[in-house]
Amino acid sequence: MTMKNHISTATAEPGKPLSQLVFMLVGIVVLLASGCASIGADTMVRDRFDYNSAIAESWKKQMLLNMVKIRYGDVPIFLDVASVINQYALEGTVNLGASWLTDPSSTSQNIGAQGKYTDRPTITYNPLTGKKFARSLMRPIPPLVILSMIQAGYPADQVMRVGVQSINGIQNRFGGAARAQLGDPEFYPLLQAMREIQKSGLIGLRLKKIDKYETTMMVLRSKGAEKLEKELAMVRRILGLKAQENEYRVVYGTVAAQEGEIAMQTRSMLEIITDLSSFIDVPQVHVDENRVNPTLQTDNIGGVTVEPLMHIHSAVKRPDDAFVAMSYRDTWFWIDDRDLESKRLFSYLMFLFTLTETEEGREGAPIVTIPTG
Repeated sequence: MTMKNHISTATAEPGKPLSQLVFMLVGIVVLLASGCASIGADTMVRDRFDYNSAIAESWKKQMLLNMVKIRYGDVPIFLDVASVINQYALEGTVNLGASWLTDPSSTSQNIGAQGKYTDRPTITYNPLTGKKFARSLMRPIPPLVILSMIQAGYPADQVMRVGVQSINGIQNRFGGAARAQLGDPEFYPLLQAMREIQKSGLIGLRLKKIDKYETTMMVLRSKGAEKLEKELAMVRRILGLKAQENEYRVVYGTVAAQEGEIAMQTRSMLEIITDLSSFIDVPQVHVDENRVNPTLQTDNIGGVTVEPLMHIHSAVKRPDDAFVAMSYRDTWFWIDDRDLESKRLFSYLMFLFTLTETEEGREGAPIVTIPTG
């Protein structure tokens, strides 16, 4: 974007004092100087937070749109904002001239100024394709990340419902059309018990070296656990763990290979998004026309009511109070700004997305060269 400001040349009437023109010149110089004050450090606050808000909002809309596209069997496309570079330039010229002729009445003076302001943002986008797509969306989330989120205070039941497909063979629900399934009856009581244990601070994470390899250990503390003996006993019974032990090795897998081990089959980001997209409320006319599968209703598994993790609404009219909203197939899809649980889970999903890349596999941002003079 280029903006130009011009101050046109002024010519004095014959016989007009030169001092007035000098005052005009001083005013123009002050004007240009005041413009220069906004270039440089003062633009940092404005640019940093404006671009921060714009990137965050576009990121939310991109995630919601891809969830809806997956729900409709469409192709998800993710674009990363690799870099944002802004270049400013301010140029100004001032000229002053006077001429005297033999005839005093023909004497004239002129003064003029011209200014040019340039703002050139350079934004670089990187599509997720190939290895980067496989690494970010197709690779299962490491069990260490799941336990770290629980350690950080995220609700254990929510974290495991979102990111874990099975634990020691106990299956979670999955809403993807290709392999939709209800969860095992023991899965949800297990999550409830782990949530109660977490509230009391009796569940923890520890990294331990076993055979020269760093191993993830889940710790169930026994000190101060008198009020939660029932919950602790339930967790150990369902997972087949010894009651006299407090530390259990956590590995990726479907079934524990040895006694005292917790095999956690985690989901990939694509599986997580596919499962959460099954909760999207779609128009009935789209279901009737076989454009999309019906929305799964509330499950009752083993006497436990399993509520939807997230509520995403749809309507023809654009919503008035939305946390995030996107239009797709002439229909608006959105999360209500007053639905705190859905907002939190959506934000958690985006945060989890940033944890899927490792330092070893992260690609460097593209190098962009811009002139400085």
